[in-house]
Amino acid sequence: MSAPVSAPTEWDEWRAARLASVTAPNGNLALVETCWLSDGEDGPPVDGKTVTALERRNIVTGAVERGIRRWDAESPAIRSFATIDVFDYDPALVLEGTLEVGAEPKLVAFEHLRDNGRTRDLAVPGGIHLTYDGADHVLDAFDDDGTLLLVFGDATNGVDTYDAGRFLFVERQPGTDRVVLDFNRSFVPPCGFSPEYNCPMPPRQNRFPGRIEAGEKRPVFRA
Repeated sequence: MSAPVSAPTEWDEWRAARLASVTAPNGNLALVETCWLSDGEDGPPVDGKTVTALERRNIVTGAVERGIRRWDAESPAIRSFATIDVFDYDPALVLEGTLEVGAEPKLVAFEHLRDNGRTRDLAVPGGIHLTYDGADHVLDAFDDDGTLLLVFGDATNGVDTYDAGRFLFVERQPGTDRVVLDFNRSFVPPCGFSPEYNCPMPPRQNRFPGRIEAGEKRPVFRA
């Protein structure tokens, strides 16, 4: 079923915020290096760039690994960035579903772009039940710092949109089991702006067989 329609003016504001976000000094386009450190290693010289720390678990052993990211507010990607191509706003693609929450979050295996086919388990609060294009779907959106993040694929990937799929924040309706999926706010994942990200890819249950012609397509760069 369709959810209450968000105004196109709000979508224009969202688009402007996205452009500001990806071009920010610590935005997706500014990431120029991700470096994982050996025990006791401090990392390469920062060369005047902003540096932040990050952690992950080793995909084989589960041990915590430390790393750093270097950001360049004047990176080549920022200097050549033009815009993000988008589909026209479509109120029919603001959809409502239900979130069936289990007693405990379940762990769902997500393949990541740079993990050579291996998977990492991410916590999913429950299944999102959605009817789209005459078919029923149960989608897995994982908990991203308290927000539901859906990693999904559709038939536009590799044709009109980023090859590895797109992301969408799912809006929960307070006090209910209802959720809103405004596909007009689907966005290119961070790895579409910098190869230094390792993005999760859509699991099979999050892949739509048809085209979802809403939201962002691809970044556009000047020659």
